[in-house]
Amino acid sequence: MTESDAYKKAEQRIVKRFHKALSTYKLIEDGDKVLVGLSGGKDSLCLLELLGNRMKIQRPDFKVEAVHVRMKNIGYETDAAYLQRFADSMSIPLHVVTTEFKVDESGRKPVCFLCSWYRRKAMFNMAQELGCNKIALGHHLDDIVQTTLMNLFFQGHFSPMPAKLAMRKMPLTIIRPLCMETESDINIYAESHKYHKLKKICPFENDSRRATVKRIINDVEKIYPDLKHSVWNAIDKDGKPVL
Repeated sequence: MTESDAYKKAEQRIVKRFHKALSTYKLIEDGDKVLVGLSGGKDSLCLLELLGNRMKIQRPDFKVEAVHVRMKNIGYETDAAYLQRFADSMSIPLHVVTTEFKVDESGRKPVCFLCSWYRRKAMFNMAQELGCNKIALGHHLDDIVQTTLMNLFFQGHFSPMPAKLAMRKMPLTIIRPLCMETESDINIYAESHKYHKLKKICPFENDSRRATVKRIINDVEKIYPDLKHSVWNAIDKDGKPVL
């Protein structure tokens, strides 16, 4: 198989799974205004592009905007000009928000947890300010499996990231349209579409519980290649374990 054929097949798989996820979990409906969390990584770029293309189709009728959250005290860097051009190419408004947080010196709340929490808070605030009713995040199947096992190993409960989650305290719903996509396919898609990489990756990327679980999954997959799909099959569409 040529490189061109590999790119084409990966794109076909991604688009097919994307539309299947939208339909299966009813992620997009008429009248929705969706705010996409655009980190600048390959997953969020892929998500924005797929939603941007889907928005051009007549039904369902929905709108998309994007938000890029910068964290002052975490040393990674994105190309803001590239993100702006990327969003502009699909006529999607891009908003840039800057925030920060204080590191928990006791170590009870890991840096990755705090960073994620404050990013999410900034997105929630922006979504409500813009009148969006949904926030789309770029978590793929690998992320969902990793989070499920992280919660099982370190928190003692089976708590996956659902494809769709209505917030209790605000009129917002979290959706994950890439929930059926594999990281390997997204990597191929990003390469074929020549996505720009982050200028500087997060310094905590390889020193976290997620990185540890990812290494464990990679080791187990050498023995049982279908591990991720087995975990995925243990989760129903509401993100709860299948009983």
